[in-house]
Parts: sequence; structure tokens; C-alpha cells
Amino acid sequence: MPLLPQSQFDDYLPYLGGAAGALVVTGVAYWASRPTADKPLFPLDAQALVLPGNEHIRVSRFYKEGREGKFVTHLHDDTRTLYDSFRRGAKESNNGPCLGWREGPNKPYQWLHYNETLLRAKNFGSGLVSMGLVPGQQTLVGLYSQNCPEWILTEQACYSYSLVVVPLYDTLGPDACAYIINQTDINLVVCEDDQKCNLLLDKAPRCLRKLVVVKQTRPATNQRAKNRGIELYRFEDIERLGAQKNHPELPPKVTDLCTICYTSGTTGNPKGVMLTHQNAISAIASVIMQMGDHALSSKDTMISFLPLAHMLERCCENAMYMVGGSVGFFGGDIKKLADDMKTLKPTVTPAVPRLLNRIYDKVQSELHRSFLKRMIFNMGLRSKETEIKKSIFRNNSIWDKIAFRKIQESMGGNLRLMLVGSAPLAGNVLTFARCALGCLIVEGYGQTECCAPITLTIQGDHVPEHVGPPLACNCIKLVDVPEMEYYTANNQGEVCVKGTNVFVGYYKDPEKTAEVIDEQGWHHTGDIGMWLPNGTLKIIDRKKHIFKLSQGEYIVPEKIENIYIRSQYVQQVFVHGESLKSCIIAIVVPDVDVVKCWAVENGIPGTLSVLCANPEVKKLIMDDMLAWGREAGLKSFEQVKDIYLHPDPFSVQNGLLTPTLKSKRPQLKAYFKPQIEDLYQQLD
Repeated sequence: MPLLPQSQFDDYLPYLGGAAGALVVTGVAYWASRPTADKPLFPLDAQALVLPGNEHIRVSRFYKEGREGKFVTHLHDDTRTLYDSFRRGAKESNNGPCLGWREGPNKPYQWLHYNETLLRAKNFGSGLVSMGLVPGQQTLVGLYSQNCPEWILTEQACYSYSLVVVPLYDTLGPDACAYIINQTDINLVVCEDDQKCNLLLDKAPRCLRKLVVVKQTRPATNQRAKNRGIELYRFEDIERLGAQKNHPELPPKVTDLCTICYTSGTTGNPKGVMLTHQNAISAIASVIMQMGDHALSSKDTMISFLPLAHMLERCCENAMYMVGGSVGFFGGDIKKLADDMKTLKPTVTPAVPRLLNRIYDKVQSELHRSFLKRMIFNMGLRSKETEIKKSIFRNNSIWDKIAFRKIQESMGGNLRLMLVGSAPLAGNVLTFARCALGCLIVEGYGQTECCAPITLTIQGDHVPEHVGPPLACNCIKLVDVPEMEYYTANNQGEVCVKGTNVFVGYYKDPEKTAEVIDEQGWHHTGDIGMWLPNGTLKIIDRKKHIFKLSQGEYIVPEKIENIYIRSQYVQQVFVHGESLKSCIIAIVVPDVDVVKCWAVENGIPGTLSVLCANPEVKKLIMDDMLAWGREAGLKSFEQVKDIYLHPDPFSVQNGLLTPTLKSKRPQLKAYFKPQIEDLYQQLD
């Protein structure tokens, strides 16, 4: 077979290098040398210990005392709070770079080093005290900003004086933000910019008296605040004031609250999850312990782009600070994240499935255009997957150079560790990412109520679609959910957690606290899990959102939605049923690209809105959904009897999704009330 010219090969293979690609075609790459495998930390067929007793409680194998019902609280005796951990990082890094940011595209990252970060945080905290905030647990400070150095400076400033951080975020909406400020009686909020100031001023409760703003505000905003009796201050001015006053620090105790993190539920007002310093340190310590040889170190650099207002990012960053690593913040525009990563060249990143799904979809779309490109790329995937099954994770094979180099470079080219959480990740996407990125990717399961992590996959385990064994800071048991036919006798049930990472309770809400924490201290997560034979946990369902049809059958809509979403024609789906009806229906947002492509091929003109009203399109989509339902073993009453096609996606912006992209079921029901009534009327 003749070798393709360099230029022609580059035209065909945008993800591959030309000369190296020729080697692939000739088959030389197959014989490339392979390194020795990472030895698993313990046998992969027994990743958790089962405690004696009839509850079948499982604990981590990383902590011997776990067999005695004890949990990890810390790794180092001098590091028991998030105040301690930052100071430990300063020593570990020998005052290395700590917080990085860039002024704009094509600009390099600038760095604050650890000692300067600590000094500025202390000054800012002293400035807050100078403004009348009383040091101690009784004082709560609001924080409303995108990820940036000032976020961390504010967090550490609060810890320096035992203050409690209450993060706010855009997707809560102004009503929820006002509710939180009012419930927590917050007097002062640290705010990012003019826009966020005005969002707070729109519905500012009476208790809010001061806004400290990082960026410049307009005179009109200053006047608006003044009219409402709220004082505006510049962040840098508070630092300067604090340096002059130099109030003595009041470090927190282990049992002190570090934060009240509000979760936006699918119904009702957000709930304030009270987390202590011990909750946070135990969670961080357990994750680092479970990383083994791949644990974070002062040599690592992490990119910060997931919201700091959520505990996943917060724990990842505080873990970095504890070991003396560097954290670089993205520029604020998620569309330019690749440019930030290419500039920063991080070694570590937290991620969510949506990011990996986008990479996967983009690559698949590119490969679809060329048979040759697809063939070579898939050869690389098969070769790398074979290595991964032998516990070999690397980015220096011949395939990495010729098939995956561009993908790796789009994330900076230096990634060695990725931690994925917050939502389920499809097995094929996880395996693809492990092959293409050439780094260790671990997947975790957790909740805000457990300071983020509950379980985590371990190095060397290549099998996807589970979330690993329990962490050393907690134990897990499953309990029966008879109404959904999940029984512990079948290794299935609601996931319940107990440990040093489990929250204190919901702020000013003992009733809701009692609903999820039982008398024995078990936190009932509401998630349905299944123990796999190797001791790992698989999340298979959600306990909430169950309704009963008129014939007495229980319906779990999210289970059905997760099946229907597999249809190539379906982008989003909302399954609905009512106790007075005998069947279920669905609102479906079609996948615009797939449906338009089918319409063109079948000579059907029109925009997506027009196509949604076309009976042929509706029949195509519904038939495919029902086929997926049959394949998944849905009972007849679990299959929808009619659907309504809607052209506009559900989103956080239109109030139909939570910030973590879960369906807001009551809002969806209200939004589509006319369509739902029409569907049932036709079925009657």
C-alpha cells in the first residue's frame, strides 16, 4: 500500500499527524512498546469490606480502623480545619504559586503566591471585622461571584475569623438569593461586579446593609444602593482598611461550621446544608488517601471552572491548597475554556459528564466525515482500551502521538488526573475519555449533604458504569424501598450514609433534617443503589418523583426518561402521569440535528417548530421511544401512550431545570399544563 503524501494525510486526518499516520496505516503502531501496568492497591474483585451484622454495612479498605466502625477525620495532626490546610499548603509548596488568573485571551496567567494570598486574606478578614462584623460562628457572610482569586481570598478571610461562608449563585435566581440572605440574616455580601450588585438590589431584604464589590460599579448602581440604604465598598479598600487595623485572628475549631451551602431542590425553597470544617477535611483526606500513588502534590496545577458555589469544586480546590498545589481560574466564558486550558496546561481537573459528552460528540462528528480517519482512530481506541484493561494509563504511546494528540492538547496537554462527578456518565464515553485523554479518570458519587464525595473509583479499575467503593470517611448501607420493588436481599435499595463527612443538618429546618437523617445518624440520600459483585456501588434510580396511576401501578418517571433519552431523536423528555389517569404521556424536545437530517432525507421541509407539528415526525419519534422501552423491559403501563413535541429545550434560564440540570418537575407540569390536558383529552 503506497504511503499518502504529508499534505494529503493532514487533509484527511485533522486529529492525526501525517507521517505518524502513515505508520498507523502500515501497522507499525500495533507493535509499539508497552509499559508495565500499575499494580492495583488491592484485588479489584473485592473493593469494599462488609461489616458483621444483618445490615450489610460496607466500608473502605483504605482504612483499617473502618472495620471497627471508625472513620477518617484527617491526614495530618496539624491540619484539622480549612484554615490549617491552607497554611500547610504554603509550607508544602515553599511559598509556591497559589492562585492564577489572566486578564484576557492571549494573555499569560498571573500568580499570587501562598504567603501573599494568606496575607491578603487576613487583611480582608480584618477589614470585615473593622466594618462591624463580629468574629465567630454567629456571623454569616454572603459570597456572590464567579470563580476568581477574590472568591478564595474571601473564603480564607472568613476562616481566619471563624466566620461562615454562604455562597450564592446566578442560577438560584433573585427570589432564592433573597430568601437565603433573609433566612441567614446576612448583613454583608461580597459581590463580583455591577451586574450581580443590581441582581441583589432588585430584591434586597432589609437585613442586607453592605455590599463589597470586587470590580468597579457604575454611579447609577451606587446611587441605587444608597437609595435602598445599602453601602457599597471596594474589595481593595476593605483589604487596605484591614491591614491598618490588623485585628487578631480567631481560627475556627474542628466542629465549627465552615459553610452553609444551599441546594436548589426541584421543589420549594433551597435548603441550607450546614457543613463543618471536619466534614470538609475528612472528605478531602479520604479522597487523597484513595488516590494512592496518583494523589495530588505541590507540583500539580488545577483549572477552576466548575462553580465554587458547589461542594465538588470547593473540595477539589481545598484539596489542592492543602498539598500546596496551584489553581488557575478560567476566564469566565465556558466557550473559551479550551483556550484557558491550553495556556494554563493543568495536570488535574474536576469535570462533569456534560464536558466529556461534548468532547465525545465533537470527535464523533468529525470522524463521521471520513472513513479513513474513523478507521485509524478506532484502531487507536481499541489498542488503548486493551492497555487500560491491563491497568496501563498513559499518554505517550504511538497512538497518543498520532490519533489523540489534538484532543489532549485541547485540554492543555499535561492532564494526568481527572475527577468526574455530579451526574451519571455513560460507559462508552468514560472509556473513550480514558483512551483519548491518556490520563487517570476516576468517577465519584456524592451529595452536598456529604460535603460532596461518598464513593470514588480506584486506580486500575477500568470497568465503567459504577461509582466505586465507599470512601474512608463514611460507611454505606442499602435499605429496602418496597414501593419500588428494591430489596437489600437483592443487593438493591436506598443509599444511606454515615460518617465524618455527613452534614450537621439543614439551617433553621429541623423538620427537613429529620426527614433525611434518622435516629441512628444515617443520612438517607434518596438515591437507589446496587452493590456489584466486586464491592462497588452502582446508582440505578432515584427514590423521589414516584406517582401512582388510577389502576394502582407505581410509576418512576426518571427511570422511564433515562430509557427514552437513548433514542437518537430525543434531546430531552419529561414523562408525566396522574393518579386519576390510567396511562402516562411525555413532553419531548427533539434532537434538532437528527430530526432535520431525517426530514431532509425524506423530503419534508420546515423549521424545527414546523417539524414538531408534523404527524410523520411525531410517529417516527414515538415509535423509536417505544422500541427502546420494549428493549429495556418496560411494562405496558410504563410506556407512554402519547407525546407532545416541543421545539425549545428545557433550560436553567427558562426555569425548567435546576442548576445541576435536573428537571424541575412541578415547573414542567405547570409550563406544559395546556399540552398535558390536551393529550389526556385526546386519549380519553
